[in-house]
Amino acid sequence: MVPQWIIEKKRDGNILTDEEIRFFINGFTAGTIPDYQMAAMAMAIYLKGMTPEETAVLTDAMMRSGAMVDTSSVELPLVDKHSTGGIGDKVSIILAPLAACAGLAVPMISGRGLGITGGTLDKLESIPGFNVNLSEEAFIETVKTCGFSMIGQTGEIAPADKKLYALRDVTGTVASIPLITASIMCKKMAEGIDSLVLDVKYGAGAFMKTLDDATTLAESMVRVGKAMNKGMVALITDMNQPLGRTAGNALEIIESMECLQGQHADDDLMNITLALTAEMLVLGKTAATVEDAREILLGHIASGAAFAKFKEMAVLHGADVTALDDLGKLPKASIVTAYEAPAAGYLTRVDAESIGRAVLVLGGGRQKTDDVIDYAVGTSGLAKIGDQVAAGQPLVTVHANSPDKLAQAMTYIEKAFEIAPEPAAAPVPIVARITG
Repeated sequence: MVPQWIIEKKRDGNILTDEEIRFFINGFTAGTIPDYQMAAMAMAIYLKGMTPEETAVLTDAMMRSGAMVDTSSVELPLVDKHSTGGIGDKVSIILAPLAACAGLAVPMISGRGLGITGGTLDKLESIPGFNVNLSEEAFIETVKTCGFSMIGQTGEIAPADKKLYALRDVTGTVASIPLITASIMCKKMAEGIDSLVLDVKYGAGAFMKTLDDATTLAESMVRVGKAMNKGMVALITDMNQPLGRTAGNALEIIESMECLQGQHADDDLMNITLALTAEMLVLGKTAATVEDAREILLGHIASGAAFAKFKEMAVLHGADVTALDDLGKLPKASIVTAYEAPAAGYLTRVDAESIGRAVLVLGGGRQKTDDVIDYAVGTSGLAKIGDQVAAGQPLVTVHANSPDKLAQAMTYIEKAFEIAPEPAAAPVPIVARITG
């Protein structure tokens, strides 16, 4: 096969064979197909798209470009969840111990923050001593011991994806549904799972800005998962305002621990978390319906089992869990100040992107890949769309460690809120369910 002929074939809008796709990905991984030819192929895919069958083969080829996690010794149903990311999205930290309490095994390979979007690994690392870099053997042993583990992607898993993503980032080809699908699904399928639940977000604080785009991506990922014989469900969720009441690493750990102890039973964060976890239980056949699953999960929160399960996992990752029993031991900012409502009325807008930018400039995210994250900074006590507020009432509390960074962040905080004299309906957290 000749690489440029395959590029030309896709450039002209034709369907590639399985052999052509695998040849290209294998060559790119091995270095026999250079970056410039892979960049040309990525642009051809961006412009001409791929069929569901092509996307499934691309995903499989990228998954097989490296090692796959050997989960054969795990006897429980293996089910994971993936989110496309958003502001204040700490769902994984609450969901995984809940799923483990209910009889599932959750081998979760998570990511770091990207741009204004926070990362699960960074949040976990705000817990003193928490090690997200377990070996594969320790990862599987942790899953077998307590039902779940949360680590970062190793260099051996889907190396083609790591190389290709770096090219897409600098060639204007990130926003391609087939390439996004393959990038997400190749890593998740390499975990050795039986089923996957997807949280595909749309709105101001999400990668997919419109409901239509989020739905297209969800449908693509569900199709690919099913083509690979995995149980699949996707929920489309709103990310026009931040999820929950906090944004920032240690602050989100605090909120997550409170959720595991039943302190935020009816808010948007818990509604989405319980819905996603319930879908996992049904796919894993540990509950007959999502309604039954929700009752099981609420029982694990009420009994204290869910919080205890998270602490059990944290110990196995080397964490000092006294910081979870006494949340005051987590990193704390030196400056804590409230942003107050400039007028009375009803909140009609709480812009997730603006809050995310504020957390980033505070130091809660990375502006460069080698930036050191300040785990203490962020926002808490966030008011939500639909709330009635009085003039002077705090709309959000900002946690900072630098007066200069606080001043920068406040320029974004001020843009985040809109107040009107008439009530506004709160957004619906879950807007669609995609099963293929």
